Amino acid sequence: MFLKILGVSAPRVRQLTAFLIFGFIAAYFCCAAAPAQAADVYVGPVPITVGESDDSRGTVEIDMSGVSEDDEEMFPDARPSQDTPRRERPRVQAPRILSVSVEGNSEVVTEHVLSVITSRVDSPLDQNRLARDADAIFEQGFYSNVDYRITDEMDGVNVIFIVTENPIISGIHFFGNTIYSDEALRGLCFTEPGVIFNRAFFRNDLQRIREKYQQDGYVMARVSDVRIDGTEVNVYITEPVLGDIIIQGNRRTKTYVIQRQLRLKEGDLFNASRLRYSLSKLQGLGYFSDVSVGLEPGESPDVIDLVLTVAEAKTGRVGISVGYGTSSGFSGGLSYNDTNFRGRGERLGIGFDLGNREQYWVTLDQPYMDQRTFAWRVGVYQRNWADLKYYEDGDYLFEYDEERLGGYLGLGRRFSERSKLSWFLTNEWQKIDLIVHDEAYTLTPEQEQRLESGTNFTVTGRLTRDNIDEYSEFPKGDVESIFVEKGLEALGGDWDYWKYWIEARYYTPLDFLTRMFERNFSVDDIPPLFAVRAIAGDSSGCLPWAANYTIGGDSTLRGYEDKRYRGDQMFLANAEVRLPINRSASLVFFYDWGMAWDTRMGEKFSFGDLAEGYGLGVRFRTPLGNLRFDFANGNDESRVHFGFGEMF
Repeated sequence: MFLKILGVSAPRVRQLTAFLIFGFIAAYFCCAAAPAQAADVYVGPVPITVGESDDSRGTVEIDMSGVSEDDEEMFPDARPSQDTPRRERPRVQAPRILSVSVEGNSEVVTEHVLSVITSRVDSPLDQNRLARDADAIFEQGFYSNVDYRITDEMDGVNVIFIVTENPIISGIHFFGNTIYSDEALRGLCFTEPGVIFNRAFFRNDLQRIREKYQQDGYVMARVSDVRIDGTEVNVYITEPVLGDIIIQGNRRTKTYVIQRQLRLKEGDLFNASRLRYSLSKLQGLGYFSDVSVGLEPGESPDVIDLVLTVAEAKTGRVGISVGYGTSSGFSGGLSYNDTNFRGRGERLGIGFDLGNREQYWVTLDQPYMDQRTFAWRVGVYQRNWADLKYYEDGDYLFEYDEERLGGYLGLGRRFSERSKLSWFLTNEWQKIDLIVHDEAYTLTPEQEQRLESGTNFTVTGRLTRDNIDEYSEFPKGDVESIFVEKGLEALGGDWDYWKYWIEARYYTPLDFLTRMFERNFSVDDIPPLFAVRAIAGDSSGCLPWAANYTIGGDSTLRGYEDKRYRGDQMFLANAEVRLPINRSASLVFFYDWGMAWDTRMGEKFSFGDLAEGYGLGVRFRTPLGNLRFDFANGNDESRVHFGFGEMF
């Protein structure tokens, strides 16, 4: 038992014992003064002759280089005379192996046991080789102990390997596992009840269990112990939990704003994937210039404390915009935005634009939502859009101005903490004035009715399923939304109608480009992306001109002027290939299809009527935000569109 604890196998002990016996006998013959016969020492069956010479005396060489002449007189026979000839020692012939067999195996066939040895019948006996063979048999994993025995015969020796087999497994049990069930963990093991326990095979089983934990983010989970009690295998697993979460470095940002972005809570099992996602979310907020994390031992070995350190960044920005449109002319504006207003994660926006698209606005919103936290937004605005063009049957008839004064209030949240579904409800009030300033054109009664001014009060509900990959650094997945808008006369509105539309977006990396061109197109782990959006809408009731669906412009159908097509039905599709160039720029190839139909004018939904726009865009990341330039070709003309961020 002591040798097993030391990790020394029986064959290695036998070698060590033979070496010590040989050393003691050699020392004895070297020091003896009287003549003696040559001695044969047997370690096992192997005879080793020590110092045999023709005169039957042991001959030993002693280094006398450090002995003086006076000292040499004390050892007159210690060094042989220079005239005494040296005599060679005869070589000992190792006995021949007659047979190799195995004892103790009942489950493992003898052929498998002997398949790993190098000692062969008719080969000379080699103790070192036998020890290595015993180790090789032991490494097969089926045995708790391996030894060997040598028996003498007249013309050689027999070698017998003695094995002690492991027990037949009757069950595998797991303790400490909470993430995966016993059945799930047993499914990762090739070792099953009813077979002999194999130490090497079971090590691979444990490795698969560790890899399963690591793949799912539980990188600090470990197999702490394995015990074999009779025929039962008991596996003990330690799953570290998160102790204290210490947040430091935030002076302006409220601690709860940081905590609600963490997918890990105190007492949760530590998960590296969730931690990486949390850090990515914090970085993406734009509140911090740096986010770092440290792990410290907790109050017990299975507890880990997390220390999160942030360095706050400036979140208030002043924006200056300059634009030009072939129909709207030059425009410019000034805005101020704070994405972390009051340190509470709220977004404040104040600004104005001048020109033919004159507008003023003040907005405040809190975008974060979960099962307990409501997202909300509130805002007021005024828009004075001049020289809008009126079309019928694709023909331009006259120009008009549109003035709107409005405000809105919205509220929403997720259905549950981890749910992909959320809802949002918005109430909006608008006072709308439509002014035709082309005195040379006389409106028909139908046109006057369509361009009616008034007050519009609406309630809009949105149901969203967000299936975007939370742990990806780029958009990956899909988002679907259903919108229903109700115009109410009962609450001061002039129109009563229904609008309903659906929107779907999809994003996927273009991995095939790397395989096709054998080149990595990714930049900072951001690959080329394919993005597509589709919107389809319909309505019923008395839909006012100001509430019509509109198609055309930088946010819908590129290559066309703003609100080029209007109606009570619509369809829009956008497709983009986004190619990163470097950290600050990317190229976009796009194709847009869209149209709006006015059923009151006899128009009907038809894919054959879709207008098309296509072109090339560039994106720049700047301190003022992500700038977007799109060079688009429409059916009638080419246009340059300018905006902030991606179109969708």
